Amino acid sequence: MAQAVPAAVVSAADPLFSAECEDLTLSSDAQVATKVYNDEYPGYTGAGFVWVTSSGTMSFTIDAPETGMYRLMTRCIMYLGTSSSDIREAQVTVTRSDDSTATKTVKIAHTDDWNDYNWGDLKLTKGENTITFGGGWGYCLYDNMTLTQTPKPEYEKATATPVDPKATKETKALMSYLKSVYGSHIISGQQEIYGGGNDGDSEKEFNYIKDNTGKLPAIRGFDFMNYNPLYGWEDGTTERAIKWAKEQNGIVTASWHINVPIDFDKYTLGDEVDWKKCTYKNYQTSNSTFNTANAVKEGTKEYEYFQEAMKDLAEQLQKLQDANVPIILRPLHEAQGNEGNYSDGTSWFWWGDRGAEVYKELWKLLYTTLTEEYGLHNIIWEYNSYNYANSDTWYPGDDYVDIVAYDKYNCDFNRDDGQSSGTPNLSAISPIFNYLYELTSGKKMVAMAENDSIPSEENMVIENAGWLYFCPWYGDHLMSSQYNDAAQLKKMYTSDYCITLDELPKDLYGNAEPGTTVTTDATTDTTAETTTETETTATTYFSVVTTTEDTAETTVETTVSTADTEESTETTVESSATETSADTTATTASETTVTTKGAVEAATLYGDINLDGRVDITDAVLLNKAAANAVSLSAQQQANADCDESGEVDSNDAVVLLKFLVSIIHTLPNKGE
Repeated sequence: MAQAVPAAVVSAADPLFSAECEDLTLSSDAQVATKVYNDEYPGYTGAGFVWVTSSGTMSFTIDAPETGMYRLMTRCIMYLGTSSSDIREAQVTVTRSDDSTATKTVKIAHTDDWNDYNWGDLKLTKGENTITFGGGWGYCLYDNMTLTQTPKPEYEKATATPVDPKATKETKALMSYLKSVYGSHIISGQQEIYGGGNDGDSEKEFNYIKDNTGKLPAIRGFDFMNYNPLYGWEDGTTERAIKWAKEQNGIVTASWHINVPIDFDKYTLGDEVDWKKCTYKNYQTSNSTFNTANAVKEGTKEYEYFQEAMKDLAEQLQKLQDANVPIILRPLHEAQGNEGNYSDGTSWFWWGDRGAEVYKELWKLLYTTLTEEYGLHNIIWEYNSYNYANSDTWYPGDDYVDIVAYDKYNCDFNRDDGQSSGTPNLSAISPIFNYLYELTSGKKMVAMAENDSIPSEENMVIENAGWLYFCPWYGDHLMSSQYNDAAQLKKMYTSDYCITLDELPKDLYGNAEPGTTVTTDATTDTTAETTTETETTATTYFSVVTTTEDTAETTVETTVSTADTEESTETTVESSATETSADTTATTASETTVTTKGAVEAATLYGDINLDGRVDITDAVLLNKAAANAVSLSAQQQANADCDESGEVDSNDAVVLLKFLVSIIHTLPNKGE
């Protein structure tokens, strides 16, 4: 679901389409008006506004210049109710040029005056697309609308500095590594089952991944739920986390499903309580007498209980710190849950069931207690957000958060890919990514802390949604074809875009430069052997590219055979390497089909933007940044980036390259017609 984004963070790009809403195509239950009954709403533009009652809609058709994401904004008033907690639902539907459709629900909060409302980012395909919006519960007034191309995220804005000024060197090193890959790669992750699940087999999901992909995830998710003052027991979580980091060189993340006694009124601090009489759910669902509002008030029993709970958590985190293991900690997660608009709850968990203000106090209390009282400085603080109408009011603040995360479960509900329930949803959910990015003005990295389906790399590039990592929940969420297809899982894990356990720096928490995966002191030549079956098409096989600090020369050997002659020519091109990094080796072989103008220009490898001798998804990411003027390209990079042979590097080249990578077209360069 989408929400109203403050106008200050909305792109100032020239609109592709704008209109007075009364000039759009209106359905029944949508009428042009200048007042509602006897109430006037001055300040509208044009001849009036559109008064939508019941299921009334407005629609228009736009000729999209390219496949990508577009932002719909309307100037409107939801006039029912008296406060921002009064909300109406509406819908927006897109019928694309490729005949696919997608519908999503948004929620519009009450305002007294005209305001700019963001319907979120819509995926359009090149050509004519029809957008219909309104409907739902209705009863809104619409003045005018604009459609712009969604601004691309500026990933370099994200900070690599932990919010804890006393963060350990290992924590700083991990944050630096995360920032180094943010926006250009996605880190693989997997949540383990907690307690004694899977008949005690905590490796079940990881063995499944290994069997199906030949790889292991770089991040392992844990849960400290069973370390608590009630029925607490040692389930081996902390020991497994330390082994994952120290023996496997992996990254650790964890949530904290901390329980409270259901009958808290009769509970005496220190008493043992059977787990069946405990809950982490909200008081409305569990009938718990635990009052979260008291947990931040000294002198209350709830406060004392939360102190004991934090003490148990701190004991485990101290073991990690003693072992020099940093952790991405996601405490008090999914706080807003089921909207969480009211002070009496409706959130999923007890820590959010008294509303946003209490929740933020609880978060700050946890942060202060762990860092100042217990001296824990190995924590990367990850906040779990939503994108509801008032989600920004739940954010604890930039001083208390390192990473902003979202939990994606949209195979059964809220699909935005036009597919039916019961199948994987490979959408990159860029409207949600963009909301979280804009929540902190891009200053915090954005992660997918839980998910069912893993988005495809193609969609993440098309939608410009550079999630830091993914982490499927355990059980069927990973292993059922309803959520993740095994072939698609392998495609993701073996892609250059995805970072797996074996690709993490060998000294992740020490002195290694962030982003390096293999070190070498040797210098070798790069050989590319090219054979054509037609006059202009060549299939290129690439060997290992190795560079060192002092490497300057790369040799390319190209053999071209034409269809009209049996004669072959060999051309060797000596070229200076334009980008090298110390002790960095790229070892992944790839196969690609390219078009050249002949052996004379064989040094130009169309699509190889990062000059690593390969054409893959990382080139598409770099080309997107170049098209947005976020990075500068060398002369050779610009030549390789001109995928449509227009003589310029722009967004059209990015579209052509992406089509090539997903096999819509089969040769480069291509004029993209």
